[in-house]
Amino acid sequence: MLHEGQQVELAVEKAASGGWMLARHLGQVVLVRGAIPGERVAAWIERAEKRLAYAVTRDVIEPSPDRVPVPADPMCGGLLLAHVAYPRQLALKSDIVRDAFARLGHIPIDQAIDVAGSRTDGYRMRVRLHVRGGRVGFYREGTHHLCDAAATGQLSTGTISTAQRIAIELDRVAAGALTSISITESVAGDQRAAHLELAAGAQVPASTLETVMDSAGLTGISAREADAFRNVLVGTPAVRDPLSTIIGNDDIEGSLQRHAESFFQGNRYLLSTLVAAVLDAVPRDHAVLDLYAGVGLFSVSLAAAGHDAGITAVEGDRAAGEDLIQNAKPYARLHPVVAHVEDAVAGRQRSPSPTTIADPPRTGLSKQASDGLARYGSSRIVYVSCDPPTLARDARRLLDAGYRLTSIRAFDLFPNTPHVETLAIFDR
Repeated sequence: MLHEGQQVELAVEKAASGGWMLARHLGQVVLVRGAIPGERVAAWIERAEKRLAYAVTRDVIEPSPDRVPVPADPMCGGLLLAHVAYPRQLALKSDIVRDAFARLGHIPIDQAIDVAGSRTDGYRMRVRLHVRGGRVGFYREGTHHLCDAAATGQLSTGTISTAQRIAIELDRVAAGALTSISITESVAGDQRAAHLELAAGAQVPASTLETVMDSAGLTGISAREADAFRNVLVGTPAVRDPLSTIIGNDDIEGSLQRHAESFFQGNRYLLSTLVAAVLDAVPRDHAVLDLYAGVGLFSVSLAAAGHDAGITAVEGDRAAGEDLIQNAKPYARLHPVVAHVEDAVAGRQRSPSPTTIADPPRTGLSKQASDGLARYGSSRIVYVSCDPPTLARDARRLLDAGYRLTSIRAFDLFPNTPHVETLAIFDR
């Protein structure tokens, strides 16, 4: 039985979800960070349970040829796989998805899953940064200690400098008021909007926010006090992207709005690739139900691309729902609904042959939503997932309800991290 603080030598077998690599010590499973399958490492046990232990690599005894230097602190958000050469990262993520399907969904996938790669620098358009005084950064893994987000390379220099300016200027006039900054950036990097989370009891006048907005070159700022529901708004805290850029088709007109609070897929280099893959999966003559629609990334893109049948887009988040309503206005065939997905699915009648798009949060489909989908009777479900284990669980539910998995591919929206986006198509 392993114990905390023990150092052991491990032969690393395979990748697991969450940036861990799987090894065994005298039959006990050990999940270790900082290793690569095929390596032999000396690792320090951080936490030990009866059947499972967690460890961190202290020394590499037999290195993999795929090991590369890490540019910064690997425990600072965004670098847990930075020690792995990028082509091997893509292969590991393919293995992680296949393993989740086999182990959790009991769905064997015999061939490697294609994972679309990305540039690793400045790819991220949306970020939440923590604030301590005039400093901004990520939390180091497992702690509340700030680390340098700029060193990870995933953010543009414009986003970093904007966040730093906001933190410094607000700290000067309202020390301790600011706890976090969310910034959303357009694909081209020429627009930024910010949302500020304030400490309980903190009050920042709108005039101060206007000064910060102008100084930082933002389209607008929203701010909210802890546990409060009222936002203070200055300017227009949103950015717009041409739909031609989002879809990857210069003939498409219109634009898509998103506020700094609204969820949006974050990789500027793979955004159009993912959208095109989803649009290609939707038959032109199918009515579409878009669940967890966000600001309308897929539903508005379908409408702008001339989808022939009606589209209903459902989003439960207030901020994203407001963007969805605004973005849907030019399209008569697109009907936005701001409601919880479970309520929307439960209230729908069985449909003869629609396509359902689902892009749920990391927790996947709730049991209620999954059961509602099965009753609804979509002939095709296009499932976009950011978490292989919950996707595998939901895939099992769909197969048990009479669907079959007809296609699966992945997109590396967060290179150098354990995250992978998966697009699975189910038919019946």
